[in-house]
Amino acid sequence: MSENKEAKEIVKTTVRIIPRLDVKGPNLIKGMSFDGWRVLGTPEFFARKYNEAGADELIYQDSAASLFQREPMLDVISRTARETSVPLTVVGGIRRVEDIRKILKAGADKVAINTAAIRNPELVRDARRVFGAQCIALSIEAQRDRCGNYECFVDYGRQRTGVFALEWAQRAVELGAGEILLTSIDREGTGEGFDLELTKLIADAVPVPVIACGGAGKAKDFSEAINVGHADAVSAASVFHYNYAEQVDSMWMQLNEPRLRSGENLDSGNIDFLNFGYGGLRDVPVEPISIPEVKNYLAEEGIPIRRDKNAPEYLAAE
Repeated sequence: MSENKEAKEIVKTTVRIIPRLDVKGPNLIKGMSFDGWRVLGTPEFFARKYNEAGADELIYQDSAASLFQREPMLDVISRTARETSVPLTVVGGIRRVEDIRKILKAGADKVAINTAAIRNPELVRDARRVFGAQCIALSIEAQRDRCGNYECFVDYGRQRTGVFALEWAQRAVELGAGEILLTSIDREGTGEGFDLELTKLIADAVPVPVIACGGAGKAKDFSEAINVGHADAVSAASVFHYNYAEQVDSMWMQLNEPRLRSGENLDSGNIDFLNFGYGGLRDVPVEPISIPEVKNYLAEEGIPIRRDKNAPEYLAAE
């Protein structure tokens, strides 16, 4: 075990479970390897459900802000911050220190920077000086190349950079990043489990917390990310989204479907599966699961987790 990992073990107390919500315009979307999106509903609805279910944090990732040079989604951030009580991290559309200031003022607790940080690494140092390392995370979207190296991508997994994930993670921490959000593009949305080699490579090389993201398909994947990949926190989307999608009111969906499918931002999507329950989830490669179920599984595996004692599913499990 590396010195960095030993130092982290001393201070680690609990593992965080963090739903990730990919947002495009007014919609919550989900795809596979950052492509093939389907619209699931609004991010605010799912954020409220995750807050009630005992999520430790939430991640909002704007899928188009960096690519199209859009401003951060301040209205969505503000509404979510008012209606939830857990920390909120925002990814996407951050190009300068002033963007971070606006996002934090809107109610977010942290930002995670990818595209702008690779193009201008000094942004990480400047942001840390102004807001502190606790507010600044580095987002790494990595894909394995033919030689076995992990290359960083930007613009929501669209553009190659020629930058290797390991070296970039270490440099960004030296510049002041206080956390790393690590997403495997190859595994994202597949339900095949986290890229444990990538996760362990980064987690063992840096002294800051690493959030594993991309690939969760069942409860066991979470424990492997922690025990094998040495992640400090685990983030997931599909396994949670397709569980809580059941709770979307059918009348609400009928009233809002035109807006969600082709509304203010002319976004397209496929939400017909919501009208057919899990019979319509034929193409979803995950086993939908709730946040309490994941936490109960991890607790049984001896992994320390945070519990929301007010959640009925936790009380039933005790």
